[in-house]
Amino acid sequence: MTLPSKKIGIFGIGNLILRDEGFGVHTVQYLENNYIFPENVEIHDIGTAGIYMSPFLEECDPVLIIDVVDIAGEPGSFHFYTLADVRAGNFQTRMSPHQLGFLEVMEICKLRDAAPQEVEFYTVIPKELTESIELSDVVSQRVVEVADMILKRLQGLGVEVKKKMTISG
Repeated sequence: MTLPSKKIGIFGIGNLILRDEGFGVHTVQYLENNYIFPENVEIHDIGTAGIYMSPFLEECDPVLIIDVVDIAGEPGSFHFYTLADVRAGNFQTRMSPHQLGFLEVMEICKLRDAAPQEVEFYTVIPKELTESIELSDVVSQRVVEVADMILKRLQGLGVEVKKKMTISG
């Protein structure tokens, strides 16, 4: 008996009301509003779900995560990481101390023998983490750019994504 292959997961992580912290959510919303994804692609606004994202992770491999990253550098700059980078401690996978870290969530998935093998992080450095649902100028410029990276990655995986038709009046 062969197990069904897992879906490709695209997850936007972040707090929508803390300005740039919502970058992953804004990017996933942009993708959902502008493109039609086939059934083998799971796309979700995970928000600040923490441990609650483990069921989504367990049904997907590879997993493409869009988030902000807490590292020194130019606000709005893009940084790509793999699961190996996370395990090596090359960057912080949580922006605030009360969040459950990604590695802890992965450990839960491993205990259930369902952890994805391939996880990629598409991240930007936030400029502002104040109360607002709008992204800062430098971070908002990255939404379409990172969405395009995700689309190119899907194309590389052999996935056909269709642009939604716009009705002009």
